[in-house]
Amino acid sequence: MKKTGISSRLKKLLLCSPLLFLLTGCSDKYILLNPAGPVAQTEHRLILLSAILVAIVVIPVIVLLVFIVIRYRERPGNQAPYQPNWTDSKILEVIWWGIPILIVAILGFATVRDTFALTRPPSEQKPITIQVVSLDWKWLFLYSDSNIATVNYCEIPTGVPVQFVLTADAPMNSFWVPQLGGQEYTMPGMEMRLWLQADREGVFEGRGANFTGKGFAHMNFQVVAKPQSEFASWVKKVKGSAPSLTQEKYDLLAKPSVVNKQSYSSYPPALYQNTVNKNGGIYWHHPMPMNEPHQMPMEN
Repeated sequence: MKKTGISSRLKKLLLCSPLLFLLTGCSDKYILLNPAGPVAQTEHRLILLSAILVAIVVIPVIVLLVFIVIRYRERPGNQAPYQPNWTDSKILEVIWWGIPILIVAILGFATVRDTFALTRPPSEQKPITIQVVSLDWKWLFLYSDSNIATVNYCEIPTGVPVQFVLTADAPMNSFWVPQLGGQEYTMPGMEMRLWLQADREGVFEGRGANFTGKGFAHMNFQVVAKPQSEFASWVKKVKGSAPSLTQEKYDLLAKPSVVNKQSYSSYPPALYQNTVNKNGGIYWHHPMPMNEPHQMPMEN
């Protein structure tokens, strides 16, 4: 009777354990599992594939661990065979080496394929470009096509690829909109690129994912996706009603502070490139010949 009771409990445990993986669900509260565009959907599929491949190894190991602990634990009347001279099993060696190698090969192929695919526009629609500057502790968005700027929010048209060109005028940070795609670093003196696209209307939360000091917790922004016609109306409204972002205002904005959302009808044409260059980007665009000594520019 005692042995039957243990066996019954073991069977119930094995039957119920898969239910634990169903409790996580895919609620809208878990934004990482609720993609809203093709880039995020590709990364979501890669996450699910990774979870499935890991589960192929982890679940049997956990089940075997529970089974072995219960079945072969020391107890009166234990009938488990004692084999002190057992050395190896070619079949087991092939299983526990072959399966991980196969999993790594599948995961590596999928990761490389999707990583290179995401360096290209996610759809055939004409893209737009938004230049992004991470500051202490805020985000500046520059629309080079329309010469408008926003702080701590940006608006984009649905169904249109958006190339974010990223730099920093403060400590390094990480630009992340979980429902639209993965992270990309912002670094002083460098330009990084990230393709994103929203396939539906909505307000998507973005954040700085790299610790940058005192105001880091407030370094959030919103990406507002709306139809093309509404986006064009918004651009026109900003052009007609918002103040201009002058160099003096930018210098004040770049100082460490926490601010609310802001809009600007124009900004200095060379603002973004000057920001990249002043942090060392000029040496990336104009490399020095190997046979010439490196000289710093003279200050006036």
